[in-house]
Amino acid sequence: MPRILGIDPGSTIMGFAVVDGGARPAQCVIDCLRLPKTDFPTRLGLIFERLTAVIAEWQPDEMAIENVFVSRNAASALKLGQARGAAICAGAAAGLPVAEYTPSQIKQAVVGRGSADKTQIQHMVAMLLAVPGKLQADAADAAAVALCHAHTAHTAGRLQQGTQRSRARA
Repeated sequence: MPRILGIDPGSTIMGFAVVDGGARPAQCVIDCLRLPKTDFPTRLGLIFERLTAVIAEWQPDEMAIENVFVSRNAASALKLGQARGAAICAGAAAGLPVAEYTPSQIKQAVVGRGSADKTQIQHMVAMLLAVPGKLQADAADAAAVALCHAHTAHTAGRLQQGTQRSRARA
């Protein structure tokens, strides 16, 4: 049962969640990194440092992160990409394999529809991980990324087992 770090990238608020994967995923922590209003290079450094601390504390085996979507504002998209890069570097520096998922893949895996909205994601994450109360949107998104990865990895493992059984019979 792998422990998965899910990341919802952001340059001011970055959601993170650590989930024990498997057939019935369970939450370890669901939270956000809230970054100070300071110069952008300092925020990137803080993302790396704080995620490195999260990794050290929770000891995940794998990391999953949401892919950057195309934005109307090029400057915002670039900042989001750089924040995402700082997060990926923290995972890579810790030796974690990093998986990337599109927003529609994440929504499909958690809600069952690739066009789900934020409230639907928050609701399903809370149900699937037995979280009492309302989750902050970025934290819920990070947990959804981890759940997507857990579901994808679990399904891939079952497919691989089926393929191996078929080959053994042949």
